[in-house]
Amino acid sequence: MADIDPTRFLADLNALRKIGEFKTGVHRPTYTPDDMESRRWLMDRMREVGLDAEMDGIGNVLGRHAGGGPRLLVGSHIETQNEAGWLDGALGVLAGLALARAGLAVDVVAFADEEGHYGSFLGSRSMIGEVSEAEIDAAAHNQDGKPLRQALREAGLEGLPRLRLDPARYRGFLELHIEQGTQLENAGLRSGVVTGIVGIRYFRIIVVGQQDHTGGTTMAERKDAAVAAMRVLHLIDERFPMHVDERTVWTCGRIVLEPNAPHVIAGRAEMIFQFRDISEAVMERLEALLHRIVAEVDRRDRCSITVERLGHSAPALADPVLHAGLVEAAKKRANGQWQPMPSGAIHDAQHVAKIMPMAMLFTPSIGGISHHWAEDTKEEDLVLALHILADAAEDCLSR
Repeated sequence: MADIDPTRFLADLNALRKIGEFKTGVHRPTYTPDDMESRRWLMDRMREVGLDAEMDGIGNVLGRHAGGGPRLLVGSHIETQNEAGWLDGALGVLAGLALARAGLAVDVVAFADEEGHYGSFLGSRSMIGEVSEAEIDAAAHNQDGKPLRQALREAGLEGLPRLRLDPARYRGFLELHIEQGTQLENAGLRSGVVTGIVGIRYFRIIVVGQQDHTGGTTMAERKDAAVAAMRVLHLIDERFPMHVDERTVWTCGRIVLEPNAPHVIAGRAEMIFQFRDISEAVMERLEALLHRIVAEVDRRDRCSITVERLGHSAPALADPVLHAGLVEAAKKRANGQWQPMPSGAIHDAQHVAKIMPMAMLFTPSIGGISHHWAEDTKEEDLVLALHILADAAEDCLSR
């Protein structure tokens, strides 16, 4: 039985939250001085427990177990959204550190920029060989436009080699994470064993009507791009529920009208729309339905409407063996207060799953709050999650 030290685990979490502290949370965006300080702090903690620690040219931190035999990779990320929470990502990394401190044969990883300040999962995608130098050349900060190359140079990472994960080294990857939702709390449960991570499909929907005068143009003459855009969203919300599974979600997160003036009929509308599900079949149905809705509104409102798929990620199902290990540990530790569940948020594990087996464990988020400084989880639930993760890791490594 691994000698887990929950007191030191909680102390590490509380020490890390002091770097970039903001109210009761953390402001530690990617490649900022606080983010880089946290990475150096982590490397020092890795060396204390006997790991060979290294930071690569994209900011990934990897602590390698020095012994022989089969190993597990355990981790997550430690940068944060702006003015955000102290557990999102950091929990999974420091849980890995606690497993290494207990003597388990694990490598611990903190992937860079999971939060997407400069790109889409740059750290984990780089470590599986999916990020080209051209992508790094083109990447820039999503708010201020700072080029990624400049950020890497200012962070002292320029010229460092980028690490690649060797799947032959590992039995698989385990990631512990806060739920970032209310399913566990609302059900009175203390743990969730993740069945898989949802896939996402993103779309740009562009409506072109006729810009015109709001007073002089009769209703019969209008080709109002704003009205057509709202009609598309209304029909999505009305018809999608007939084609979904229990945890399907969809969102229009961005709407831009042109010219966006109070006395002008909008001549153009642009929407960014997405949906998520664990099933590719469900997502195929929804994409076909989206195109039917757009065609219907296009005919009715006499506007030109186009749909462009901007990107997608496939669902990643948990590895059956690793998943079973977490289930058995949850049965033993959680006293019936656990459930299997999909992850509606995307995580580094989704990309690592492309090269090795993967499984995830959730612990409750108080009030479902995340990406906000009020994010929190009860200490007893954090400790329970650590013990479940350790039991599953020990079981896997003993096979």
